[in-house]
Amino acid sequence: MAIRFVVAFTALALPGLAPTRAAPDEAAAEAAADKTTALFAEEELLPIELNGPVRAIARLAPRSTKPHSARLSAAGESHAITLSARGISRRLRENCQFPPMRIDLVAKPASDSLFARQNRMKLVTHCRDRDQYENAVMREYIAYRLYSLMTPQALKVRLVQVTYREGSDTVTTRRGFLIEDIDDAARRVGLKEVSTGTIAPAALEPRATARYAMFQYMIGNTDFAMVAGPNSGKCCHNSKLLAPDKNARSGLVPVPYDFDNAGIVDASYAMPSEKLPVRNVRQRLYRGFCHLNPLAREEAAKIVALRPAILREIATSPALDAGSRRQMTSYLEAFFDIASDPERLEQRVISRCR
Repeated sequence: MAIRFVVAFTALALPGLAPTRAAPDEAAAEAAADKTTALFAEEELLPIELNGPVRAIARLAPRSTKPHSARLSAAGESHAITLSARGISRRLRENCQFPPMRIDLVAKPASDSLFARQNRMKLVTHCRDRDQYENAVMREYIAYRLYSLMTPQALKVRLVQVTYREGSDTVTTRRGFLIEDIDDAARRVGLKEVSTGTIAPAALEPRATARYAMFQYMIGNTDFAMVAGPNSGKCCHNSKLLAPDKNARSGLVPVPYDFDNAGIVDASYAMPSEKLPVRNVRQRLYRGFCHLNPLAREEAAKIVALRPAILREIATSPALDAGSRRQMTSYLEAFFDIASDPERLEQRVISRCR
């Protein structure tokens, strides 16, 4: 299937895009970039080919995540892999006909390979073979990039154009994105992944937690938990934890992922939890902790200061079509209107903490 690409817009001439000196967070981001794996060090669209039993994986996804032998080809390289369905809601046929996938490399790539240090990769796919679903995936891709503007303690993503094949038969060609493994993200920022069960809010690093909560409010996402996993399982729901030591139980940095239920993405199947007082995913709900309200105010101000960079990311990204640009910009401007007004921020956000 032919793919139509959107030509990137010229950068918006907005104030504050070129600071005269690097802020501390920028210096940390530059240091972190030195440890980024080759696959996620570049931003341009990467064409890849996945050749294997793609139709069977999609058909069986609701009841099976069994890995199947397949092959990955990209950048002049070819690698034996196993390919499997992953995820929860997007594996359900009523939501998606094409599931997200997990790519496991069979052999360790050479040190000069584009896939050096990669072992297991998450691929976010198009859900259904229509443009509107691909556009939703591109909006989710941008959500990841927006969080990376705020902190290096975020998962990097790589935009890909995937040709799915079964032998010589092309199934489809669609854009998607790869997500940096949490271990690579931890190494990049000098931390370790922490595996634990339910934790207390006090175990979380305050500044990172306030930033996390305000970002989720900005993008309209309520499908997360910073202190517990789904059904009281492994912590945390759509969130990973990082710390200087893997056995740490305090100062834990939450790292968000999986934004398809966010209002800024507005996926066709997205629904808020029945336990929350919102009717649809585009309705924002603040889920930050009350004891962090002073830091939440500061983080809101920092995000407002990033408004030019955030809007530029949307305006210049070749991943988005014109309709998505308009919708995402309008949705974010509604947040900036609230966050830049102290009285509205207090009434609409801070006072609704938990």
